[in-house]
Amino acid sequence: MFEVYDIAIIPLILGVVELFKRGGLPVKYSPFVAVGVGLLFGLLYLDTEIKQRIIIGLMLGLSATGLYSGSKNITQKKE
Repeated sequence: MFEVYDIAIIPLILGVVELFKRGGLPVKYSPFVAVGVGLLFGLLYLDTEIKQRIIIGLMLGLSATGLYSGSKNITQKKE
């Protein structure tokens, strides 16, 4: 079952995506990688039925994407 402390997976997803970007992945593909990594975490890490793993994995990947996008928007200078 998904526990509150499993939210710590989101920064891990951000870290994995950052590794991909430093390895040469174009930034525009980072949301797709985040969702894919979230799905992998959901499928491999959680111990529930498969439907819940997929939904939670998507939620984690999309949350990581939103966290990255939101923090990027806050830190960018307004033109």
